[in-house]
Amino acid sequence: MSKFRPLHDRLLVRRLEPEDRTKGGIFIPDSAQEKPVEGKVIAVGSGRVLEDGSIQKLGVQKGDRVLFGRYAGTEIEFNGTEHTILREDEVLGLYE
Repeated sequence: MSKFRPLHDRLLVRRLEPEDRTKGGIFIPDSAQEKPVEGKVIAVGSGRVLEDGSIQKLGVQKGDRVLFGRYAGTEIEFNGTEHTILREDEVLGLYE
């Protein structure tokens, strides 16, 4: 198994599985499901490089559950699973 470490202020996020049924119990086919906008942070970069060359630590940590925009980031396949690479500023919020 290979490892992946995002650079600078980027995050590797695994999207949460989409719901396959509505609250009323109706099945939603794969073709009608929307991509989830929530995910779990798998890996984080070292931080944002500032103009003076110093590094600002990220506010997001490995294991955090995050909310991000529907079309944010870049989709990749890593270890046979789809992931998204996001910049920290594309994260809208953290679940606590």
